[in-house]
Amino acid sequence: MTKTAWVFPGQGSQAIGMGVDFQENPVAKHKFELAEKILGWSVLDICQGDETNLSHTLYTQPCLYVVESIIADLLLEKTTAPQLVAGHSLGEYVALYISGVFDFESGLRLVKKRSELMSKAAGGKMAALMKFDRSQLENLIDANPDVVLANDNSSGQVVISGTPEAVEQVLAEVNAKRKVELNVSGAFHSPLMAEASGQFQSVLEGVTFNDAKIPVLSNVEPSPATKGAELKQRLAQQMTGSVKWREIMEQLSQQEITETIEVGPGKVLTGLLKRACKGMELGTIGTMEALDKLGNG
Repeated sequence: MTKTAWVFPGQGSQAIGMGVDFQENPVAKHKFELAEKILGWSVLDICQGDETNLSHTLYTQPCLYVVESIIADLLLEKTTAPQLVAGHSLGEYVALYISGVFDFESGLRLVKKRSELMSKAAGGKMAALMKFDRSQLENLIDANPDVVLANDNSSGQVVISGTPEAVEQVLAEVNAKRKVELNVSGAFHSPLMAEASGQFQSVLEGVTFNDAKIPVLSNVEPSPATKGAELKQRLAQQMTGSVKWREIMEQLSQQEITETIEVGPGKVLTGLLKRACKGMELGTIGTMEALDKLGNG
């Protein structure tokens, strides 16, 4: 029996032209119009504009949320709902939306505030490490209170976050095949986001979280949950907490998921899943053409 999960990518998966092929679809058109009223700018214009602009946190996060939500809605029209959902960082908001925890507009207002706060964050640094010595890295992080493991993406890929000095110190000492400093404004998913997270809580508290119709694996706590209050508490910790994507992938296997579909632009999560979940059937739906093929298959 096929058991399916849908996963939603976060910042870094954005691409010029994403979502544009959906603009004539009635469902998509309505959501693009709703989004423009809430945001005060056009998602389609940003997605067809300058790459530097689209890559700015202020625009990236709302654009990804809107485009991924549209694709997920259209996918639900063509197939049955998945048994589990999860999203990487920003993608968790789409997972919560499609599972019925909040409506599209409420989710977008949260993402709008999140993107504003995160784009203003300053004084931090993030860096990605590929093919590294995990035990050595964990020891270095344990010895330095100003750096944390922000994204545990897979056994061979992580992102560290913290003060510039602390991140640079770890980069200088850790053994890794590749070390890449990320072009971000702040130390996302670290305690340095505490002030922004505090400001975000007041907005989060004003949004009603329903119980989920589909169990959600959260970034900070990768176990299936459906209770609205629990999912809200988990999301409240996300801005300062680590993205435990490696554990989410392990959980997919433990929950006997046989097929995972990445819903959104790119194949970043699919690449991670391919290496971590051997034998799992993987698919990506990021374009109208991919959706149409699904309908004709």
